[in-house]
Amino acid sequence: MEFILRKWEKTDACDLAKIANNYNIAKNLRDAFPYPYTLKEAKKYIKACQKNNKDIVYAICVNGKAVGSIGIFYKTDVYKKTAEIGYFLAEEFWNNGILTKAIGLIVDEAFKQMDIVRIEAGVFDYNKPSQSVLLKNGFQKEGVMKKGIYKNGEFFDYIMFAKIKE
Repeated sequence: MEFILRKWEKTDACDLAKIANNYNIAKNLRDAFPYPYTLKEAKKYIKACQKNNKDIVYAICVNGKAVGSIGIFYKTDVYKKTAEIGYFLAEEFWNNGILTKAIGLIVDEAFKQMDIVRIEAGVFDYNKPSQSVLLKNGFQKEGVMKKGIYKNGEFFDYIMFAKIKE
């Protein structure tokens, strides 16, 4: 399936609110990603992305409509040469290879443009599709953090994946 990565636009807010208001997406993300996801949240997120000149953050678009988000975010302090990748995709577009390709594109761009040597992702243990797209892009499983997250009143393990700049 064809898609493009582009900067977020104000006009994406309605599409974002519609796709992001999905428990099956929210359950795989940090609590900073609200559920329910409202138009107000979408506008706030897009505004933050537009103001962010430090990190790389894109809308994933199919046929001109935003269907997901992907970004690479600098870490700080002793982790300043490390960045974290984050992403989500509308459920109707799962299993089409979009995230696998989008991750490859943004990781290549980040290693060229950002002053980093490592990109990492902490993936909830039960999120096998996310683990799969990272592995397909050359990320390595580094370890399991037992009961490392507390989400929706339960403890879960998370797995740290990373890709090192060659």
